Amino acid sequence: MTSTTEADPAPPKAVLVDYGGVLTTDIFVSFRACSARLTGDPLAVERLLRGDEEVSRALVAHERGLLPQAGFEEALAGALRARGVEVAPDGLLDALAAEIRPDERMLAAVRRLHQSGVPVALVSNALGDDLYRDVDLETLCDVAVISSQVGERKPSRRIYAIACERLGVAPEDCVMIDDLKQNLDGAARLGIRGLHHTDSAQTVRSLEQLFPHAFG
Repeated sequence: MTSTTEADPAPPKAVLVDYGGVLTTDIFVSFRACSARLTGDPLAVERLLRGDEEVSRALVAHERGLLPQAGFEEALAGALRARGVEVAPDGLLDALAAEIRPDERMLAAVRRLHQSGVPVALVSNALGDDLYRDVDLETLCDVAVISSQVGERKPSRRIYAIACERLGVAPEDCVMIDDLKQNLDGAARLGIRGLHHTDSAQTVRSLEQLFPHAFG
């Protein structure tokens, strides 16, 4: 676990948690499998998401709720077609996400926190219309702050501020769980501690140490 303050001995009171890659299996594993099937290169889609200006703009707009799923799929399919890959836009996001599965260990731990009275907010950049279809959010968290619904996306400080405001908890009393370092850096700018998720067993152990009353 990495702390976002020089010294903060008080334990956190609330949890902000990412969805894809934290409460699910690694989304990039699924992306790479799809990319390999479509292009023969497992990293081709990631390179477009990160490095193609039009695709990157479409991704940001989609995650902020400014571009529908179909618009993002068209941008990505167009970039693939420009590189010689014949692919239809319809259903492209579903294909990319086909191998994403719930991480039951993480879901159980977060539900336990929520049920024990620890304030929990889901803070997620939405990708696609059906990202959360396999999860009952009401049993998982007090509030769900979804980028497409609030018009802000991680790592913007504003999305974390919205989550803290809705929970009624000060940022310095929260810990953010995310698999992407840049998202933890964004939270840190607001004074939120970070827990970098790389393995569910290790993350659950860290949560047990931070919130022993929830797991006792």
